[in-house]
Amino acid sequence: MSGLDDLDRSHVFHPYTSIAEQQRSGPRILAQGKGVWLRDAEGRELLDAMAGLWCVSAGYGREEIAEAMAEQARRLAYAHGFLAQANEPAIQLAARLAALTPEGLDRAFFCNSGSEANDTIVKLVWYHWNLRGRPQKKKIIARHGAYHGVTLGATSLSGLPYMHALFDAPLPRFLHTARPHFYRDAQPGEDEAAFAVRLAAELDALIVAEGPDTVAAFIGEPLMAAGGVIPPPDGYWETVQQVLARHDVLLIADEVVCGFGRLGTNFGSQRFGLRPDFMTLAKGITSAYFPVSAAVVSERVWDVLASASPDHGPLAHGHTTSLHPVGAAAALANLDILEREGLLQRAGQVGPAFQASLRKAVGDHPLVGDVRGEALIAGVELMADPEARRPFPAQQKVGLRLHELCLDEGLVVRALGDTLAFSPPLCIQEDELDEAIRRFACGLERLTAELAA
Repeated sequence: MSGLDDLDRSHVFHPYTSIAEQQRSGPRILAQGKGVWLRDAEGRELLDAMAGLWCVSAGYGREEIAEAMAEQARRLAYAHGFLAQANEPAIQLAARLAALTPEGLDRAFFCNSGSEANDTIVKLVWYHWNLRGRPQKKKIIARHGAYHGVTLGATSLSGLPYMHALFDAPLPRFLHTARPHFYRDAQPGEDEAAFAVRLAAELDALIVAEGPDTVAAFIGEPLMAAGGVIPPPDGYWETVQQVLARHDVLLIADEVVCGFGRLGTNFGSQRFGLRPDFMTLAKGITSAYFPVSAAVVSERVWDVLASASPDHGPLAHGHTTSLHPVGAAAALANLDILEREGLLQRAGQVGPAFQASLRKAVGDHPLVGDVRGEALIAGVELMADPEARRPFPAQQKVGLRLHELCLDEGLVVRALGDTLAFSPPLCIQEDELDEAIRRFACGLERLTAELAA
């Protein structure tokens, strides 16, 4: 496969990749996938415990989705959504989403990625407050460590400094408050409930300091995913929502990872009691067989937009491939699978045993500080001294090294700094979960030996 390697080095610009590393080592070329298994171009099998990038929920090789896409492409390969033009699968998908999302979240604006959907919501938030005659209410608060995408607005929402460096981000109007990372950030003697109250008080103080009349919205994932797999502490979302209600601040639930069964419920908002004004959907909406996302709008917001429409005319926002019929057909076929096979609930059924097995296998390991997660998403955080919660020096790149060792063991996990994430396809079987844990434990032992050498 050296010819493909050379072509990649010469012509492909990879996302989230060191250019120097790509030029030195070349690409890892994947050739085939079935269920939770991948095969690379050299014939090696890999157990994908990350569902790609948190997204291949139904698993690889689903003929029903491929056939639905092919049939739709033959019938109507493309149709835009401008000037009220529509197509049947996109209409059906919007109605299907309304039936799945929490009550009152009935309007979907279709995009291509979670980043674009979050950018759309930023614009709709600003548009909403302009229509309500409050043009100064524009600041949006996200959380340190959060990931919300890579377009310019979504990058500004994200709270990861490496995403901001050299890109002149975040833009003005974007603020950040504390992440709900109990393991790392709780004070001595502070339980989860007290920690949640403190974070809500810090959020309240930030809004008051900025001026409630200037703060438009707060965005958060129900459970933080790429920011380190951080479940919310007890009482967190209830106390946060009390603060937002007090200051008339809209809530955006980023469900790109948590949605479509990852936490054992349709959406993470239902698992943790969020009452959002907006929801961002992507990834699991098609199991990544086609790029589709949605910015879902509550009736509270929709009523403002609709009532102002006669005076202000068309909403000046959209994408060439919004309401794409092939993407909508893929989504409908994918949702058929998730519902028919009970995959929207499966994570809640097999997740507790998976979490317990992972903790039993590596929770007491001398390099492991914390094992955390919910249903079928988990994170294992490495520490140089778990007792003192002292992390490894960043230059050691222990998380990335363990990621590479796991690949050598035939396992795909993801390094989020020094936290290794699991988020397997929802169709994964119990014996495959056990095998993923076994391979991870082998990789961890190899890392231990490396560090001791």
